[in-house]
Amino acid sequence: MGFKSSRVVFKDVYYQTISSASSPNKIRSGTNAMQIGYGSTVSSIDIQNTRSGIQPTDIPTDLYIGGDGYFIVQDGTGDINYTRVGNFKFDSAGNLVDSNGYSVVGQKVTYKVDLNGELILDADGNPEIDEITYEPIKISNASNYSEIAIGKDGQITALNGTEGTMDFLGRVALAKFPNPDALLQQGNSYRKESQNSGVAEYVVPGSNSTGALISGGLEMSNVDLSKEFTDMISAQRGFQANSRVITTSDEILQELVNLKK
Repeated sequence: MGFKSSRVVFKDVYYQTISSASSPNKIRSGTNAMQIGYGSTVSSIDIQNTRSGIQPTDIPTDLYIGGDGYFIVQDGTGDINYTRVGNFKFDSAGNLVDSNGYSVVGQKVTYKVDLNGELILDADGNPEIDEITYEPIKISNASNYSEIAIGKDGQITALNGTEGTMDFLGRVALAKFPNPDALLQQGNSYRKESQNSGVAEYVVPGSNSTGALISGGLEMSNVDLSKEFTDMISAQRGFQANSRVITTSDEILQELVNLKK
């Protein structure tokens, strides 16, 4: 799930100029340069970051990003990775983790309160934000909750079995990069920042040009199997044709040798 295909781009290595080009004049016409090529080499290996379709799973904690953006996961040492694969689940301690046990990072908002512990409201009547941080998502007393749901904006809600209310438990965050094609592949569908990718911007899903989340599905691979099989057959037939040309040339030369005898 979420695998991205690659393509190889080649370039010329070096050309030796045997004879330079000349411009035309009244006496003679111009001549082209004569150059000898010395092969080719790999210019770049590009990741095809096109978005693929969704594979329904009917698991509420499986998430699909309907646009740009990457999930943020963190290991036990605090090392951050980015991925498009959203197969998440809650462990026994209430941590939202991926299939490798890495914690999923979410947005945590702290609001301003007065000396009496009451929320301070702005001019529009909304609570004033004190601080926005991004940290691993963990639910206290996870066994008390059921019917977990994750909205398009990453909000996690669940039914509190003790109180009988729908509680807000956290929000999944996404990372956005100026140049996502420059992210470094780490294996296990993980990516890391590079000097050319730009610094990650953490946002709420569906904002800042990122995609909204779709619960109950995973992103499929963007590899087109029919195209890959066609390319493989074409390459095989091309190799066979070239081999036949060499064999035919050898047979013709052998006939010429025999005629001389």
